Amino acid sequence: MKRLCLLLALAAVPALANPAAPGATLDVDVTLAPKKVHEECARLEAGDSRRWHWKSDAPVDFNIHYHRGKEVFFPVKRDAMRGDGGTFTARTGEDYCWMWTAREAPARVEGRIAK
Repeated sequence: MKRLCLLLALAAVPALANPAAPGATLDVDVTLAPKKVHEECARLEAGDSRRWHWKSDAPVDFNIHYHRGKEVFFPVKRDAMRGDGGTFTARTGEDYCWMWTAREAPARVEGRIAK
């Protein structure tokens, strides 16, 4: 039993540590507690595009961002939205993250990020 638990735990580590594979469709269906965050990340090379859309039952802050060292860059940033969508095209190769932050109330967020 211990061996099975260890194998299952080790199998989950790569999924948590790495962004989604290029071309993968990412479905979002999460309920956020007040002030909590959810993000979905994917590696995009310069010129790669992703179509995305989402909706929420309460206002959330939304952004698409990436990190370079200690700096964070926000190609897309919106506050207090109940939904949004579009096509994002990467200017540089980065691990990009689509991030939702609940405000004062819980929020259910549903959407998709697709090639």
